Amino acid sequence: MLGSGKPVVDPELGELVRRRGMWRGSLLLGAHGPVVPLAVPGGRGGPDTAAVGLARTIPEELDRCRPAIEAALVEHRAPYREGSDIDDPTPEPAYAAVVRVDGALAIEVGYRPAWEEEHTLGARLRSGQLLELNGSVLEP
Repeated sequence: MLGSGKPVVDPELGELVRRRGMWRGSLLLGAHGPVVPLAVPGGRGGPDTAAVGLARTIPEELDRCRPAIEAALVEHRAPYREGSDIDDPTPEPAYAAVVRVDGALAIEVGYRPAWEEEHTLGARLRSGQLLELNGSVLEP
């Protein structure tokens, strides 16, 4: 995986290119998509090996955590429902990333629901558990 900032090809994730301090590529989330942007931390020499390993698990972890994420999205949506005619089903993921949460690597899947115009919501996952639905994250 080590390189000199040139693209790195991972056998499962495909090509990763370093831009804006992260190694970037795309990721198919499950057999039927969607394909989303992927960001993985690492230095100029290459992506962090542990982060790449975690990134490879994102589709399975997302499937495992989907019921908890959907419940958290419904709960987050509740205050916006009153006086709104927006009927927004569970939004599609907008991006996936490996990030640090409380000093340890975690998965973050970003959502941009129609009812939350000003913020991107970040579902943070670790070890098959939803850590939190962060109400305001920036795409890495």
